[in-house]
Amino acid sequence: MRRSEFIRVISGGVLLLAGVPAAKAAGRAIARTKLRFGVVTDTHYADREPNGTRHYRDSMQKMQRAVEYFNSENVDFIIELGDMKDTTHDAAVEPTLRFLEEIERIFQSFNGPAYHVLGNHDMDCISKEEFLSHTFNAGRAKGRSYYSFTARRTRCIVLDANFNPDGEPYSRGNFDWKKCMIPTEQLRWLEKELSAHPTQPTLIFLHQLLDSFSDVRRSVCVSNAEEVVAILERPPQVRAVFQGHHHPGHYSHRAGIHYLTLQGMIEKAAPANSYAVVELRENGDIYVKGFGACPDREMRRE
Repeated sequence: MRRSEFIRVISGGVLLLAGVPAAKAAGRAIARTKLRFGVVTDTHYADREPNGTRHYRDSMQKMQRAVEYFNSENVDFIIELGDMKDTTHDAAVEPTLRFLEEIERIFQSFNGPAYHVLGNHDMDCISKEEFLSHTFNAGRAKGRSYYSFTARRTRCIVLDANFNPDGEPYSRGNFDWKKCMIPTEQLRWLEKELSAHPTQPTLIFLHQLLDSFSDVRRSVCVSNAEEVVAILERPPQVRAVFQGHHHPGHYSHRAGIHYLTLQGMIEKAAPANSYAVVELRENGDIYVKGFGACPDREMRRE
C-alpha cells in the first residue's frame, strides 16, 4: 500500500500547519489524503557561471536532492513547471540540448510518472519540438505541450502559454518573454476538458501566471489571463492553479481557486533549494509541504 493511502498522523493525530494557530489546529480531524505529488520549477540548469542570484550548475544537485526525496515519499507523480534548462551566453543549440538531456536524466530518475510544463527559457534557442523530443511525459502526454491526465480520481490539466500575441509559437528565441498568451484553439480544448469531467477535482499547471487580478506585476502574467480565469471559474471543480516563472513566488485566491506560484530552484547557491510535496485531501483542502525557499502552506476549500 502506498504512503498516500494512509492518514498522516502528527502530534497525536493533529497536523500542525504553518500559519495555523495551534489552538485552531487542536481537535481538528485530519482529512484523508487523496493525492500527493512532487513539484519543482525554474531549475534553469546550464553549465555556466553564476549570474547574480542564479546558480545554474547547482540546479543539478538541487534536482537530485528533490527527486531523491520524492522517491522516498513515494508520491503519485512529479511535475516541473517550466524553464527546466537555460543556455550558453551565445545561445548555442548543441550545448543547450546537452544541458536539457543532463537535467532530464535526473528528473526521470523518479520511480513513477513525470510530467513537464513548457517555460519561455525552454525555447530560448531551440524549438518546442526539440524540447519535447528530448524530454518525456508519462502516458498519452508524451510529445505534447498541453495535455491532461488523471491521478487518483483527480484531473490534472497542463497549459502552454508560450505563444506570441499573433499566435505564433515560441521557438528559438522569437519572442518577448513579457508577451505570452494562450491561443483560442487551446482555450476551446480547455473548456471541453472541464465540461467532460465535471465531477472530478481539477488542478491546473502552467508556467506563466494567471492571477493578473492580484498584486503581482502584469509582466509575468499571461496576456489573456482574464479570459483563461473566466473559463476556470465557470465550473465548480477547479481547486488550484500551480505556476512558476516568477522566482520569488506568489499566492492569491479568488472564486474558490488557489493560485500558487512556486519559488524558483535556480535562486541561490546550493545547498539552498526549493521544491514541494503537495497533498490534495478528500475534503478538498490542499496542503503544501515546502522545502528550502518554498514555505509550507494550507489552502482550504471554501
